[in-house]
Amino acid sequence: MTRRTGEVRPGVLPAGLAEEIRGTAGDIAAVLRAPAPDGRPADTGRLPVPRSTWTVGEAAAHLAQANALMADLAAGHDRPYGDGTPGSLAEANERALAGFGERAPGPLAEMITAQADGFLAAVEERDPAELLSTPLGRMTPAVLGSYLLTHMLGHGYDLAVALNRPHMLDARRVGLTLPFMVEAMPRVADPAAVAGLTASFAVRLRGGGPRFGVTVTDGAVRTDHQPPARPDCTILTEPVAFLLLGLGRIDPWPVIARGRALGWGRKPWLAPRFPRLFRAP
Repeated sequence: MTRRTGEVRPGVLPAGLAEEIRGTAGDIAAVLRAPAPDGRPADTGRLPVPRSTWTVGEAAAHLAQANALMADLAAGHDRPYGDGTPGSLAEANERALAGFGERAPGPLAEMITAQADGFLAAVEERDPAELLSTPLGRMTPAVLGSYLLTHMLGHGYDLAVALNRPHMLDARRVGLTLPFMVEAMPRVADPAAVAGLTASFAVRLRGGGPRFGVTVTDGAVRTDHQPPARPDCTILTEPVAFLLLGLGRIDPWPVIARGRALGWGRKPWLAPRFPRLFRAP
């Protein structure tokens, strides 16, 4: 039987990931197609994105370009894009935006969904064990799919906030970002923040969600999909808060004050420090 376009054969991506990639792209497109916040016709592409130097049009253009990049990587193409450090990725983003003129939300919405479908069509041809080149190092197709979902959720959240629309993050989608988040953390650790630190963390998502461990030994960061047996600090957090903290979209103290994240153990004071150990690319 011939598979339909975009249908991923079992074993390439984890269960549910293809559906959430497609659904997230569709939700972002719906946000971009929505009317201006006050209901009047307006060029919503010129609206500023909070906590960013970009406008809505620039953030949407970046998403369209990034989805196209991910589709190329899933097809096995080598696309150099910075050297993996947050600073170099930011520079690559700005160079790419400068050479891409589209800023209208409607056409960009179409590109974002089309390129997400393009990624799914390409990734179904990969071997699940194959290592693909990415801006953050070599990854399996499953981790690359998690990377794509994480990236869309972060910028999709930004667009929803800018346009005063409900965001598209939920516990299921956040859970599917963990393969990428756990693999990427050592690569995006902030050298100044981890310098001299030795500590172990167990991170758990509420509601029976995934858990993982992070160990810092004199500034060297290692992650594991299983928490350490005797962590210095255990962090329990709501899934959406976890992702927004990890991507630098919100600050730790308000999250802790509202009870959306808790820390305990031998060194509970490390909990608010944990998100600041990393710099989102």
